[in-house]
Amino acid sequence: MSDRVLGLVALVAGLAYAFASTKIPTSFLADPLGPKAFPMILGATTALCGLLIALKPDRPGPQWPAPITWFALAIAVSVLIGYALTLKPLGFLIPTAVAASILSFQIRPKIIASLATGVGLSLGLYAVFRFVLGLSLAAVPRGWIA
Repeated sequence: MSDRVLGLVALVAGLAYAFASTKIPTSFLADPLGPKAFPMILGATTALCGLLIALKPDRPGPQWPAPITWFALAIAVSVLIGYALTLKPLGFLIPTAVAASILSFQIRPKIIASLATGVGLSLGLYAVFRFVLGLSLAAVPRGWIA
């Protein structure tokens, strides 16, 4: 029953998201796809997945995870909230490295590998966002580099 409810919620949310994306204004000089394409695709995909879940649920009853899993999820959510709150004041590199290290440690608890993953992911994503996509990200807090 819970799968069907989740599927119906996802279906309604996806349809609402797709409908809301039709209200996005387009500028005169927009590209042919426009700003509506990605939200419409996202909404339609969510609605389709919700419909599939509602029509063909996975199992008869939910199997809830063990309490340790809930604790791990709470840590991950807390890390991501902390990441969102520290991203602007601390720049991109430090919060991303810390958050990625902690989340990597949760997946595979090896300290050196987790730190290397966090730092590598932070530097790699910064390079992609800054140099490939051309986004202007603050690497470190504003006062650190003149």
